[in-house]
Amino acid sequence: MKKILSVSLVMLISIFLISSAAMAKAIQIRFSHVVAENTPKGWAAKEFASRVNKALAGKVKVAIFPNSQLYDDNQAVEALSAGFIEMVAPSSAKFVGSVPQLQIFDEPFLFATVKACHNTIDGPIGQEIFAMLDKRGLKPLAFWDNGFKHFSNNIRPLIKPEDFKGVKFRIMSSDILEAQMKLLGAVGLKLPFSEVYNALEQGVVDGQENTASNIYSKKFHEVQKYMSISNHGYIGYLVTTSSKFWNGLPTDIRTKLEQIIKEVTVDERKMAMELNTKQMALIKDYAKKSGRLEIHELTDQEMAVMQKALEPVHKMMPDIIPVNWIDQIYQMK
Repeated sequence: MKKILSVSLVMLISIFLISSAAMAKAIQIRFSHVVAENTPKGWAAKEFASRVNKALAGKVKVAIFPNSQLYDDNQAVEALSAGFIEMVAPSSAKFVGSVPQLQIFDEPFLFATVKACHNTIDGPIGQEIFAMLDKRGLKPLAFWDNGFKHFSNNIRPLIKPEDFKGVKFRIMSSDILEAQMKLLGAVGLKLPFSEVYNALEQGVVDGQENTASNIYSKKFHEVQKYMSISNHGYIGYLVTTSSKFWNGLPTDIRTKLEQIIKEVTVDERKMAMELNTKQMALIKDYAKKSGRLEIHELTDQEMAVMQKALEPVHKMMPDIIPVNWIDQIYQMK
């Protein structure tokens, strides 16, 4: 009996040691982002982790940290470069310190459709931008949709350009967005996404601009009196790792990760449109039932007036955003 127990114990210890060694060898990918899991990015991050952990079980382990659990977007980019995490997916605006040309995606009323955004990032312009990021030690893997933004605030309905005068908005870290607000006579304050709700609730800022999924998932609509459905600007997420980490991966692992990220990106882009539509309906339902939020959907005429007022922003920074890029996008549908 003692012999049997000893043999069993040795076998159990051996199995434990082998399992521990296998786990130790698994490549860890810590994926940090700032939004809730019921958003396009939140869904896609979880889906990416699920598919990778299944397809590369024992070889790669992806762990997701949503809702700024580890870092806000500005900190996450620095943490990525320092090797504290392996993947991030901030809005493109968070990379403008390294590649200011990414501010093209912050241009108001530039993209006629989401397809035009895809044609831009998936085409020659996107290739140029990705090459710029590569030179700075960043490896872009994909571009995920969130969708088009809308304005909200606590001062007055925002229907025409003059309505924006004096309103303080939270904006992302982008000179283009700052110029947008200045042209409207508003004030743009750059704050991390994780601070937006409190800033709105406490009156640090009067308003914000965001997609329906971000507004709903973070409950911004519950601390705002007015919302304008404007579709004035696009938010996209740059899924990125560090060049050092990526280049250090075995070729077969890189190939599989690339395949999975491409597949998830196709699904994420469909999900983003569906989720924003669904959550806009939920925001409208909240407004109707609570009576605390007034929603105005800009008419085509009102949209045209806003677009004309903001068009000068498009070619305001020709030394950073090439004019020929803008002209190419004008032709996209």
